Amino acid sequence: MSHPTHLDPKTTDWMTANATVAVVKALNAAKPDGVRFVGGCVRNTIMGRPVDDVDLATQLEPQAVMEALKAADIQAVPTGLAHGTVTAVVGGKPFEITSLRKDVKTDGRHAEVSFTTDWAEDSERRDFRFNAIYADPKDGALFDPQDGIKDALEGHVAFVGDPDTRIREDYLRILRFFRFFAWYGESRPDRDSVKACARLKDGMTDLSAERVWKELKKLLSAPDPSKALRWMRTAEVLQVILPESIHVDRACAFITLEKEMGWAPDPLLRLMAMVDARRWSKIANRLKLSNVEKNRLKAWYDAGEVDPHEDYMDVSRRFYRKVVAGFVDAAKIAMATLFDRERRNVQDLMEFAEEWERPVFPVRAKDLMEEGYQEGPELGDLLWDMEDEWIASGFALSKSELIAKIGNFGTGGKSGGQG
Repeated sequence: MSHPTHLDPKTTDWMTANATVAVVKALNAAKPDGVRFVGGCVRNTIMGRPVDDVDLATQLEPQAVMEALKAADIQAVPTGLAHGTVTAVVGGKPFEITSLRKDVKTDGRHAEVSFTTDWAEDSERRDFRFNAIYADPKDGALFDPQDGIKDALEGHVAFVGDPDTRIREDYLRILRFFRFFAWYGESRPDRDSVKACARLKDGMTDLSAERVWKELKKLLSAPDPSKALRWMRTAEVLQVILPESIHVDRACAFITLEKEMGWAPDPLLRLMAMVDARRWSKIANRLKLSNVEKNRLKAWYDAGEVDPHEDYMDVSRRFYRKVVAGFVDAAKIAMATLFDRERRNVQDLMEFAEEWERPVFPVRAKDLMEEGYQEGPELGDLLWDMEDEWIASGFALSKSELIAKIGNFGTGGKSGGQG
């Protein structure tokens, strides 16, 4: 397979977009030919994938980047000056600009850096080889000091240099490795990289929950992260960050079901398919889920197991007393472990639940008072008993039929004489 040597600016829209050109022009005005595209935009273009974000690397130091953008009247946000990162915003579109740098000291979570003007030196501290490809904005010429183009073309994810060194610089890179494998891996993951992840997995225990969930959520958003999840379990990485993930096979079956049903990838639902519902609270706290995510997990737990032998009336009776928001989620997960008739039945129940409207109990307190019953707790008990009877009938009994059955429920505080 021949390797490309250039990106063609004429056929690469993101390179020639007005906003991109404006940022490049501002940086080149301060240091001619001192800026290159790097990372995902270059990698995805080589792989024929869509480009969402445009990142740049520059020989300018962060403060000089700020001044160059300001001189061009471009909004500059100091998103990480200590680590060399400035974000330029043009027309609402962000561009992350990072000064060439090398790590001086790392502790597995944070790094102290010094700045350089050497592109190859900068490439040595990047995470994966296919993320260390640079492209000249002028003519699209590629600079590939880590042989990342080959990896991009083959869908191979591998650390730059020694995997243990890269991981010890930031243990989150273990999760990033599996996340990139989920999105870009074409075959088996890089053997040395997986072994390093397995060796150093305990270093992830000091990572913040927010960083872990952000990476895991991105991984679970991939079109099909099944292989990545299985390799994470094999390397015992998943067990470290999420001990409750005891149903990986069910999650993989659910992902297959998603594709069969044409459902959009749902990272939280995939997470639910992977874990023990009884541990929903621990999971929410461990990952510091948002209130919306936490409430969805609890609703799924509250829904309980979905019985494939239930019918519409069973679901309707259940929902009448308490509408369980998590029923649809529980039904989808249940479908992943069922086949043929049972799966179709649960699908029918799920679709019924999505359209369900609460029936209106036809008897009111005033109806009973007109029959001679007195207001009070006993009347309330009678209404409750009548409602139970109505639910048991499949919501079929009319007001007159229920009133005719009053004698079956006790007197309920009747003032006498009328029946």
